[in-house]
Amino acid sequence: MPSPGARLLRAHQVPELYREPGILSGYRPPRSSARQCLRSLFHLDNETLNIWTHLAPAGYFLWRFLAQLRALALVDPDPDPDPDPAAPAAGPLLAYLCTCALYPLASGAAHALGALGARGRHRAFCCDYAALSAYGMGSALAYSAYVFPLEWLGSTFHDFYVPVAVLNSALSTGLSCYSRFLEAERPRLSKASRTLAFVYPYIFVSIPVFYRLSQGCSEGSLRLHFWHSVCALLSFLSFTSRLPERLAPGSFDLIGHSHQIFHVCGILGTLFQLEAISMDMAERRGRLPLPSSLETFGSLGLGAAASLAILGICFRSLRPEPLPGEKSH
Repeated sequence: MPSPGARLLRAHQVPELYREPGILSGYRPPRSSARQCLRSLFHLDNETLNIWTHLAPAGYFLWRFLAQLRALALVDPDPDPDPDPAAPAAGPLLAYLCTCALYPLASGAAHALGALGARGRHRAFCCDYAALSAYGMGSALAYSAYVFPLEWLGSTFHDFYVPVAVLNSALSTGLSCYSRFLEAERPRLSKASRTLAFVYPYIFVSIPVFYRLSQGCSEGSLRLHFWHSVCALLSFLSFTSRLPERLAPGSFDLIGHSHQIFHVCGILGTLFQLEAISMDMAERRGRLPLPSSLETFGSLGLGAAASLAILGICFRSLRPEPLPGEKSH
């Protein structure tokens, strides 16, 4: 139950922009202040679990990132004379862990601020999409360094895998942010565009994993890669199907609706993916060519710079929030 001081609204009491199909109650007052949005973290509404199912894991991934940094510092406390080979080997893992912490943090913040006015709401979710695109870029860096099939090393696909992933990251940010402009007038096209923006980069990045799974190898990491793929599929199905609230509108307003399932499946998939990458990194050490730190963080920085430029364009292009009674866009 919501806390006594929380004023929650039903779907007909909020503008269409703020409504979710099958969610009939538990809405926060629209056009809330940032302070009111943050206070809502501590009472139960239809966004509370969307927030905490990502904020809490963000803390875990940040801890893993810092632990990896500390481990490298202990292994190689004086990197100048003769750097330890573990340091460059861990570069793609560090880049990946950074994006693992970033995307659930951005997602939790976006859902927390989702009751802002239309312009603030759109900006928050555009940042969420950019962080998710960066996570796809981080996954590509880790896959290229640790996961690629050995027989594909040196191939044209391997050579262009990371550059194409950088391009996909920018395209993903652009298409997903553009979908916010379609949301009010063409909601189906908006959702289709947003889905495509993340499904296509995921499929491209996962080609090396799909190939290894198809070969029926006995490597220990493949079981974890398989479960990551299953979680990704469940995330896609929950995001697109709107189940279970579509079957019983109003029954899953606060707990158990599809977006919460989407978040949980996504985080579980990332956990499986992290353990699979860590296992591949340990078992295949010395068998794959490792990129330099400049190549790793340069690629990540290039993708981030492109996404930031797209965010800047989108922020400038967002229209002022319409007055009450006008149709929002």
